[in-house]
Amino acid sequence: MVRDPFGDDDTPELQAVLDALDDPDCRAIITELDAPMTASELSDAAGVPLSTTYRKLDLLTEASLLSERTEIRSDGQHTTRYEVAFDDVRIALDEERSFDVGITRPDRSPDEQLAAMWSEVRKET
Repeated sequence: MVRDPFGDDDTPELQAVLDALDDPDCRAIITELDAPMTASELSDAAGVPLSTTYRKLDLLTEASLLSERTEIRSDGQHTTRYEVAFDDVRIALDEERSFDVGITRPDRSPDEQLAAMWSEVRKET
């Protein structure tokens, strides 16, 4: 199944979001992402060791707070770039007095939607 990280039906688990946002390295990575960046670029910008950066990127993408996009270069190598996948995160009480997470996603162009879908297809193969 292909998962659109910007789709309206993509609601992450509350605990995954809380764990990611509670982590200082994850917050540093989010802070540095004003444009799509590679793991290596993020490691340098956030001052986080590369091996730790990869673990934090996994945590952030599993919480649907980052998206990853695979870029195919002319030399045949692939590069993965990460970008922030939310505008707003809200934690609220629902009707049953349970905590609920809500994420507002940025508007995506058709090209960006296609790139995100292609990235998901690449992960499945």
